[in-house]
Amino acid sequence: MVPTLSVVLPVYNERQNLDALVGRLIPALEKAAGEDFEILFVDDGSVDGSADILDAFHARDPRLKAVHFSRNFGQQAALQAGLDEATGRAVILMDADLQDPPEVLGRLVEHWRQGYEVVYAIRRRRKEGLVKRAAYAVFYRTLKAVAEIDVPLDAGDFCLLDRRVVDTLATLPERNRLLRGLRRWVGFRQVGVEYERAARHAGETKYTLRRLLRLALSGYVGFSAMPLRAAAWLGFVSASAGFALALWAVVTKLVDIPSPRGWASTVAIVLFVGGVQLVMLGVVGEYLGRVYDEVRKRPLYVVRSRTGIGAEGPLDPRR
Repeated sequence: MVPTLSVVLPVYNERQNLDALVGRLIPALEKAAGEDFEILFVDDGSVDGSADILDAFHARDPRLKAVHFSRNFGQQAALQAGLDEATGRAVILMDADLQDPPEVLGRLVEHWRQGYEVVYAIRRRRKEGLVKRAAYAVFYRTLKAVAEIDVPLDAGDFCLLDRRVVDTLATLPERNRLLRGLRRWVGFRQVGVEYERAARHAGETKYTLRRLLRLALSGYVGFSAMPLRAAAWLGFVSASAGFALALWAVVTKLVDIPSPRGWASTVAIVLFVGGVQLVMLGVVGEYLGRVYDEVRKRPLYVVRSRTGIGAEGPLDPRR
């Protein structure tokens, strides 16, 4: 029997949060959908015993299922694995650290039943450090400014997707995924729901600065050619400045106007032009590296085992 709702939760070393999460999530789902739901945990290579806890959940309640990766592939891969395995008529994506309150699910489901096919949660307030909040604010606003799609501000991965949207996302082959961007790109009827993002229930965030930067690059590069255009304009400005400076030097020499002489100006010009060239090469290299990554066609993730889902076999490479 196809459940009404599937909830997908990426898990990476979250053993301190899992019991509290399930304790709040099941009542919220029972209120929104009765008994007609499944909870799908995607274990993203945890090493703290989270995998054993997830298997124990299934032994107690068959509605709780798990996919175990062979190693850590990242949150976006885990979310896509959950979408690939989920069978519900609607699929909810959320974090496992209780920053996305389960009590908000009822509001997402209500809008879905009104006919919306994508219901995304908008973070009205974040209980995090000032630097991190500022970084997220800058990211969303700069992405909205350069992206070729209309990206909602402060809307993360917490959302509800209709089955039609889930099936459409499964047809998109790219490896460097930013699901919140792809979710907007596919279209359909969409609406935002505001909520207050809570602090982590326990433990430390698994999103390091490096992971956040990679996620930001996936947004900028995956949904805009603006960096390439900016590199071209930067090269044009640099060349124009060099030409104007050379013309100024010739004129001052011909009309005998006193002007500074020496190596300092030459070195400054060389460093400026060289820096512009390196910046342009870096931008082109970022796009080229992602093209190379796509051409290799390696799977987005590899499943070690499944618990409560179809054939529970090892080493099932998926897109």
